[in-house]
Amino acid sequence: MDERSLFSNKVRNIRPSGVRRIFDLASMVENPINLSIGEPHFDIPLPLKEEAIKSIKKGFNKYTPSGGIPELRQKILDLLKKREIMCDDVIVTPGVTGGLLLAFMVLLNPGEEVVIPDPYFVLYEYQVHLLGGKTVFFDTYPDFKIREDALRKAISKKTKIVLINSPNNPTGRVYSKEELLIVANVSREKGIWVFSDDIYDAFVYDERERVYMGALYEKTLTFGGFSKTWGMTGWRLGYVAGPKELINCMVTMQQYVFSSVNSVAQRAALLALDYDMSPVISEYKRKRDLIYEGLKDKYKVVKPEGAYYIFPEVPQGDGDAFVERALKEKLFVIPGSVFSRRKNHIRISFAQEDEVLHKGIEILRRLA
Repeated sequence: MDERSLFSNKVRNIRPSGVRRIFDLASMVENPINLSIGEPHFDIPLPLKEEAIKSIKKGFNKYTPSGGIPELRQKILDLLKKREIMCDDVIVTPGVTGGLLLAFMVLLNPGEEVVIPDPYFVLYEYQVHLLGGKTVFFDTYPDFKIREDALRKAISKKTKIVLINSPNNPTGRVYSKEELLIVANVSREKGIWVFSDDIYDAFVYDERERVYMGALYEKTLTFGGFSKTWGMTGWRLGYVAGPKELINCMVTMQQYVFSSVNSVAQRAALLALDYDMSPVISEYKRKRDLIYEGLKDKYKVVKPEGAYYIFPEVPQGDGDAFVERALKEKLFVIPGSVFSRRKNHIRISFAQEDEVLHKGIEILRRLA
């Protein structure tokens, strides 16, 4: 069959995720040193698992309301209000991924543009393309900071949304209040929306002031979830907060796209919001220090301020070739080209046991 007649126009330029490709390769290697995947190395805390099991046994296994169970929506809304994030309502979604898709569906028209700092999480680009939009990237190298002139140059009459992610995947940057105010002021001037992906909001180190985009600009949609902070990646649970009219529209769209969200995960999430994960965050700060100190004299590298990634520049400036060399040493990292228009970096996840990190650092130092 002719491929042109088999597939829709929407999918012809969509390629498999480079992250998943590396993950598939790692699964075929015996005892790999895997510093590739953006997933917490810890399991869901036992009380949260027990809460889910309890809900299953009690029969809480049916469809839930399309926007999420009311008590969870309210509890998330109360939390965000305490952070002074401007929002009227919340929808519970199947991860931030599902939330982004719904938000793009209700706001983005074909041909409209979404402006994104580079480097960026790979999913953003392809969701925009699937819905007929266009991604426009602006450079943040070498220190991964947002600069007003670069942002302004990226914005056009077709710009509908600026999408930011802080703490950032893949760089680990936490945008300062000054940087977020640049985004807020320019967006307000141009009358455009801001999507703020806050999924790593708990992973902020060095006692940095935590500033939320949603507290600075009224036309912000705030995205968050339970996958990273509480290790609930497989349970697929996120949320979006914003103006009531927009959230109501997303709830309607969810009826036709996902129907509803995992029932027992929502029950566990109610408990999770009160469950203290600060010991884990402290452990991740130590892991951040471990890998940064192990690499800083061999690589050009910006010290991560949040999340659990580090994004060093590789010698000779070819991250793709470097990853191939690392694979021969059973070390799995992600080429920076997966996350960027440039290819001279690699993404390393330090969400691993210390023993694995030490082995990875040893190989990385040798490869340098």
